[in-house]
Amino acid sequence: MTVAIASHAAVEPLAHSAGPCTIVIFGAAGDLTKRLLLPALYNLKRSNLLPQEFAIVGVAHTPISQDDFRSKLNRDIHEFATVAVDDQLWQQFEQRLYYLSGEFQDAKMYQQLHNLLTQVDQDCGTQGNYLFYLATSSNFFCDIIAQLGAAGLVQEDDGHWRRVIIEKPFGHDLESARSLNQNISHVLKESQIYRIDHYLGKETVQNILVFRFGNGLFEPIWNREHIDHVQITVAETVGVEGRGNFYEGTGAVRDMMQNHLFQLLTMITMEPPVSFDADAVRDEKSKLLKSVQPFTAEMVQTQTVQGQYGEGTVNGKTVPAYRSEPRVAPDSTTETYAALKLTIDNWRWAGVPFYLRTGKCLSARVTEVVVQFKQVPSLLFRDTSIDHLTPNFLVLRIQPDEGISFQLGAKIPGPTMQMGAVKMDFCYADYFGTTPSTGYETLLYDCMIGDATLFQRSDNVELGWRIVSPILDVWAATSPQNFPNYTAGTWGPTQADALLERDGRQWRVGTA
Repeated sequence: MTVAIASHAAVEPLAHSAGPCTIVIFGAAGDLTKRLLLPALYNLKRSNLLPQEFAIVGVAHTPISQDDFRSKLNRDIHEFATVAVDDQLWQQFEQRLYYLSGEFQDAKMYQQLHNLLTQVDQDCGTQGNYLFYLATSSNFFCDIIAQLGAAGLVQEDDGHWRRVIIEKPFGHDLESARSLNQNISHVLKESQIYRIDHYLGKETVQNILVFRFGNGLFEPIWNREHIDHVQITVAETVGVEGRGNFYEGTGAVRDMMQNHLFQLLTMITMEPPVSFDADAVRDEKSKLLKSVQPFTAEMVQTQTVQGQYGEGTVNGKTVPAYRSEPRVAPDSTTETYAALKLTIDNWRWAGVPFYLRTGKCLSARVTEVVVQFKQVPSLLFRDTSIDHLTPNFLVLRIQPDEGISFQLGAKIPGPTMQMGAVKMDFCYADYFGTTPSTGYETLLYDCMIGDATLFQRSDNVELGWRIVSPILDVWAATSPQNFPNYTAGTWGPTQADALLERDGRQWRVGTA
């Protein structure tokens, strides 16, 4: 994980360029490449974090020439770049682009790829270091990796490194995740596998570790003695955006809960690692996930909520019901919203509830973690006009207004004793400025330098599935009869509010 240290705005990263390598992108003709990977690699080039000895090889089904591929990416970068494109810099970048068309299951194509990479090593001085990015459907993961192994393209010898980035989903359930991990482990060492979660590329997510372990103020009170509860919200205003086929077999839990939200959960709750070494951090994440109390069938009924949006209005635009979206079954029982209450059975967190929720077509786009501290005794204020003490809240805003705020109580000026809530607020953009980013820059760079801290290990993935599997099983056995149960443009089904209200609490986002 790359870390920059600063005391003021306009910070230059304390990082060096990665070593010589070639990135091979399977699925190079797809949306992920043009919208995110290409702009991210261009941003790394602008920041001098790519080596001079660098190349990109695109692999896809589309039978086009190398010149046509370069022309396509030229159009793509001008459309999707996060900054104005420097034509001279792009020309240097463009000369390092290569293309190969073929079928992902065709062994002959991998021999052609082997030959092309040998040529690229000679032309660009990339020294036989290869990073394979699987920007494809998960259906191709095992086939591509098996073919790479058979072609000798992932064998590490003579000082060369070979790494593979796999996009989520990492399986569809616990059984399929285990099968995927077993299959790829026959070809790759765990140290070669980089399971990417783009949420961990966000600066504000990475800053959770620095905030917790780099300051002496909060970690001593970061426990059950002082914290009342924690809320994690990942809310989206968009619907399925034409991906009905994908979402019908996925749903909110598989799409967001067991990866993005659990990653936030582990970073908020894990014990301090002995270092920021990749395995030290991931060891603590695994310990934390093992400590989550397993869901019984009864707990699923009382501590989880599923929802599906109906027709409504989001940001002033009419939104159709999920069941009316293209390629969605008219009687679909796929959840577009999920909320759950879980507990962690360890000495730090026993008895502290954690409330997690995510959904589509909600009232606002927001990702944040809210930590509510325990209420102080009110004896001191018994004979004053203060009848309610304001609790302390720490809010870590991941997006879109990245920052940290802390709410505390203060006396309102005047002759009587009255208390009001005061917010101390830190905004990243105001203090550090903004850096154009897709969220993939850090992850791509870390993979090129061999730092796996921000990537999931096989046991992390399987432990996440182990937590949600009982929920998915119960939901599948008891199909909801009341879908759709929330209007697009609201904060989800009322049952999710009741999840907290039964405990005398309420969601902090969307209640104003």
